[in-house]
Amino acid sequence: MEEEIEDIAGIRIICQFEEDIDTVAAMIRDRSDMVIKSEKNYLKHIKQSGYRSYHLIIYYTVDTIKGPKKLQAEIQIRTMAMNFWATIEHSLQYKYKGDMPGHVAERLSKAADAINALDHEMSSVRNEIMDAQNSSQMQRNLITDILNNIENLYKVTNKREVEKIQDEFYHIYAQNDLQELKRFHKELDLIAEGYRAQAITDEL
Repeated sequence: MEEEIEDIAGIRIICQFEEDIDTVAAMIRDRSDMVIKSEKNYLKHIKQSGYRSYHLIIYYTVDTIKGPKKLQAEIQIRTMAMNFWATIEHSLQYKYKGDMPGHVAERLSKAADAINALDHEMSSVRNEIMDAQNSSQMQRNLITDILNNIENLYKVTNKREVEKIQDEFYHIYAQNDLQELKRFHKELDLIAEGYRAQAITDEL
């Protein structure tokens, strides 16, 4: 009997962002102790009520006093916003005993659209923050390389030439222009490589 019930056990996984849902679902598919029976994507195929979530029905083997038994379980994956909406909708369905008034259902549907817009907006905000963090890290790496190159140039060429290069770097750094910094970094690499090659030739 238990083997036939799909939700004798249930797990709800709450994600911060909608794109995390695919990542979590992939992690579940990769598990060796679970077998996926079916998947229902209510993110792409939204229910008429506005319900959005990702469901998986899995087979999972548990140890009992009578030996191993394969049971089915349901895993629901959704965002915090989706879960908030689903909790309210479930409570109202219970209150109205499945016969929800049309005007309430309509307001819930509009709220579901707002929840969807909120999830997308939060994902966009996260992407902007991540892009900014990546740009900042790239800028720090470029500056470190440039300063190392300038320091090494003092060892292989005359001080005046290096000071000119250093002044140009300070000017570009003050502009806070990542593209200009990339250009200068590339040019400085070529200059430094040329001086290193010349130093090796002189030694020979």
